[in-house]
Amino acid sequence: METPAGRAPVISGHLTFADTLGAWKARWGIGRMAYIVPPGLYAVGSPDADSPVLVTCNYKMTYDILRRALNGRSLWILVLETYGINVWCAAGKGTFGTGELVRRIADTNLAQIVSHRRLILPLLGAVGVKAVEVARRSGFNVQFGCIFADHLPDFLDNGMNVTPDMRELNFSLKDRLALVPIELVIGLKSLPVVGFTSGLAGAFSRGSFSLQGGFTFFLYAFIGIITGTVVVPLLLPWLPSRSFAVKGALTGLLVAGALLMAQSGSLLWYEAAALMLLMTSISSFFALNFTGSTPFTSRSGVKKEMRLSLPAMAAAAIAGFSFLVIGRFAG
Repeated sequence: METPAGRAPVISGHLTFADTLGAWKARWGIGRMAYIVPPGLYAVGSPDADSPVLVTCNYKMTYDILRRALNGRSLWILVLETYGINVWCAAGKGTFGTGELVRRIADTNLAQIVSHRRLILPLLGAVGVKAVEVARRSGFNVQFGCIFADHLPDFLDNGMNVTPDMRELNFSLKDRLALVPIELVIGLKSLPVVGFTSGLAGAFSRGSFSLQGGFTFFLYAFIGIITGTVVVPLLLPWLPSRSFAVKGALTGLLVAGALLMAQSGSLLWYEAAALMLLMTSISSFFALNFTGSTPFTSRSGVKKEMRLSLPAMAAAAIAGFSFLVIGRFAG
């Protein structure tokens, strides 16, 4: 459509099968970092100079969720360059931030297109944007809206006033389940190294080469990855401790214990001890990795937890391999 500042692309709020397929692929890490839209100003419906302006990132899944929620309305969407990162993570990294917002306002000549001077930003982007600085540098005032795009119709119809439920974030089972595929894919990428190392140690745990021993240790490494990337996220609220590393360690310990009980009598004592320690450390490591996917961790908190837990994980893994060496030569 033609605007006082030039032509602006008009987008639909209806998602196609290709959009749904693209989102599914991104959930599984297929073309994830290339799943983006060009930054700039987009028109939904037939907006005019008085229509509201909503700001989002250029991660296509977020962009699609936003335009779907606004289907049937007329407004503007200002897309920032966040390099394919969602609003929450991009705000923490600084790409969904004051500087990029001010630049995008200038690049799109937004002041020539709309008569008002108000921008509506997602609440989860607040950590990266200084509203006072944006107003000083661009003349536009920032209003932080709701957390979820599905609340935007009510927000807009309510005179752009938020209700308490619009700013309440529940990291539900459904939310966590949606994150499991990408966590699992990331975890399984390390399986060749983690599984091969564990399997090789298990194969020679009794001196001579044993294919069964190697497979057992490989299987425990695989289950350890599944525990840290799938079981821990799903059970997150019910696991004790605020530490993700501790949550992962406890879950790995319980799962390993159950597996060892099922194999009672088939493993030597030092093999059981090694498997327990290795699986606990693997599960703990991948559970710790999940902190970046949650909405209630801070950068300083994650750094502190990594500083405390990574040496403990390494010590547990080394102790596990040491048990194999000691047990083998001690008979």
